[in-house]
Amino acid sequence: MKIALHLLLLAGDPLNPDPSQSADPANTFYSPGIVGFAGTFLVVIGAIALIFDMVRRIRRVRYRAEIQERLAAEQVAAESAPKTERTRPAAPPKPNRPAAPPKPKRD
Repeated sequence: MKIALHLLLLAGDPLNPDPSQSADPANTFYSPGIVGFAGTFLVVIGAIALIFDMVRRIRRVRYRAEIQERLAAEQVAAESAPKTERTRPAAPPKPNRPAAPPKPKRD
């Protein structure tokens, strides 16, 4: 195993046969450019949209649960209340309107 490793090290790098011509990493400029910026911007906008949608859906579920709890409490209260005969409320009184003036007679 050691012999194979030594032979491999002596053979050199097959992808870069002349190591003296390799670029200096300190002098190399790495930038994603406009395309990288636009892609990152779109991912951020999508994430923000998903967060707002998730918050809206969670709020809606919470409100539904609160309403169901209220309805259940009202139903329990209605069932535990003594049963009385339900009567219709009285009709509101009719308004007092002035009498209409008499119509003139036609000949």
